[in-house]
Amino acid sequence: MRDPRADRLDQPLAAQRRLVRRPRMDPDTFGRFAEGFARFMGTARFLGYMTVFVAVWLAWNFLAPEHLRFDPYAFIFLTLMLSLQASYAAPLILLAQNRQADRDKVVIEQDRTRDERNLADTEFLTREVASLRIAMRDNATRDFVRSELRSLLDEMEERGLQVRQTRESPKTAPGTE
Repeated sequence: MRDPRADRLDQPLAAQRRLVRRPRMDPDTFGRFAEGFARFMGTARFLGYMTVFVAVWLAWNFLAPEHLRFDPYAFIFLTLMLSLQASYAAPLILLAQNRQADRDKVVIEQDRTRDERNLADTEFLTREVASLRIAMRDNATRDFVRSELRSLLDEMEERGLQVRQTRESPKTAPGTE
């Protein structure tokens, strides 16, 4: 008989117990190891070590006495060792690249958020400067008031009206003496 809950997608299935427990590994720890390994494999030091290793391997198997050679001329064992190293290196490098891509995504998102905030601040400041300019056009500045008063005084003098100065000196305006 079939379990009626197997057809329901809204209820999880019961967890099955395993006979053999899988080892649990911290993904961050393994990721840091993979990044360190990938970083080391991309250095000149690694290439130097590999070159020395292969050169010693080849020299030993060419120059050593016949009974001490462990990998004859076709160097099948060396090929196997290098293939094994490459088969482990490729996934570790990919893991390191994936972690770097994830970090890049976070940095890009932070940059985008900061850029949006800067754009909003700039737009706000632009609106404020525009409103101040509009307000300054409506308000009379000191120089504007002085020029308007001077033009009124000149107009009154042209009409022959006398203007009496106050505060500065009790004398009358020029031309009234």
